[in-house]
Amino acid sequence: MTEQKKRYKAVIANQSYTIIGRESKEHMDMVTRLVNDQLLEIMQLSPQTDQEQASILLAINAVSDQLKKQEQLLVLQKKWTNCGDKPLKQRSLRIVSSGSKRSNPKHGKFSMRQVAVMWRSIIMWKHNRS
Repeated sequence: MTEQKKRYKAVIANQSYTIIGRESKEHMDMVTRLVNDQLLEIMQLSPQTDQEQASILLAINAVSDQLKKQEQLLVLQKKWTNCGDKPLKQRSLRIVSSGSKRSNPKHGKFSMRQVAVMWRSIIMWKHNRS
């Protein structure tokens, strides 16, 4: 059974958006907060940057981070595959937890799910502006 899509009202950079997806409200609250924090950080670091430019820079950073995560996943999968017939206990891989410094928004790291949600949000924002 598939989970029903939900409507989520987000305020990003003082603009309202309706995001449709299967994520929980808590997840979307976190995504919205991270997007707003990152946009604010970009605009503070580069005051001449307008809202659209900051959004594009955020999207580029998010997609870049997603590609890095995918590469890391491929490396881990290759290591797992190359373990061969070793007992399961020896095949365990260490994965950085989501509570670590690597997932801290100030370090520009997002999970692949967060990136997908942000990307959809940016696309919807762009679509709503036209």
